[in-house]
Amino acid sequence: MIQSDFAWMNGKLIPFAQATTHISAFTLHYGVGAFEGIRCYKRHDGKSAVFRLREHIERLFGSMKICGNQVPYSIEEVEAGCLEVLRANKLQEAYIRPLVYQGAGSLGLGAKDAPVEAVVIAFPWGAYLGEEALQRGIRAHVSTFVRGHVNNVMSKAKISGQYVNSVLAKREAQRQGFDEAVMLDADGRVAEGTGENIFAVHKGRIYTPPLDMPILEGITRDAVITLAKAESFEIVEQSFTRDFLYQVSEVFFTGTACEVTPVREIDCRTIGTGQPGPFTRKLQAAFSAVVKGPGEPRPEWLAYV
Repeated sequence: MIQSDFAWMNGKLIPFAQATTHISAFTLHYGVGAFEGIRCYKRHDGKSAVFRLREHIERLFGSMKICGNQVPYSIEEVEAGCLEVLRANKLQEAYIRPLVYQGAGSLGLGAKDAPVEAVVIAFPWGAYLGEEALQRGIRAHVSTFVRGHVNNVMSKAKISGQYVNSVLAKREAQRQGFDEAVMLDADGRVAEGTGENIFAVHKGRIYTPPLDMPILEGITRDAVITLAKAESFEIVEQSFTRDFLYQVSEVFFTGTACEVTPVREIDCRTIGTGQPGPFTRKLQAAFSAVVKGPGEPRPEWLAYV
């Protein structure tokens, strides 16, 4: 169960237990809301910093615009709310969850008088798939659930209701003994994980699905591409199929929650040697240096608490 002392709700810091909404809230029934997942890291020098806070909040506002709603606060106010929650809860490392949704007003698909509300919570959260996953890699399978068509699912937004697709795929994978699922699009091309972007290494090049596919424009995805180019790795953004994954030398997921997580097996087929490869290890180290140090390889990506 999530434990915390304070939450930021509608512009104010309040006790965590009081950050509630009514059972008739529009988003509870129809899923029209948006959220972000953001990490705060305790760095090598003992300071705490949030990774790419501005980019996350900008995407949150973009998601609500796609939903057809206006956030009743500025980007700066929500950013400040994130930092305020961290300070109030005395958190040096944390997962931050801003959520903007429509509250209680009236129901019905065409209802227009449900107010837009905003909340930020923060709580301790370690490695999403476990520390062992970061070191040894995970087992994944290709899900029977697919990502929707780009004109059906608004894939560039983190819309609450759209994550039912990911929940079903994740639960299916876990029931079958896997750690995570690889999701295809409606045309059978590899899209992403349930909450992660995917990369594959083949013959010295790093491949990842392009943004014109139904995938989230991941902020960690963008960071890893930037870090890979700084290492002079060749990045190829193009679509590929599941059988391409079966024969590559490395696969890894990226995301706020999973960071840079190796995949050692897909559909009971060993990827490469079955161990995290050199490209994955290099990018894990580069990412860790950015968010934890030592030094500040990318100071523009850090918002200090």
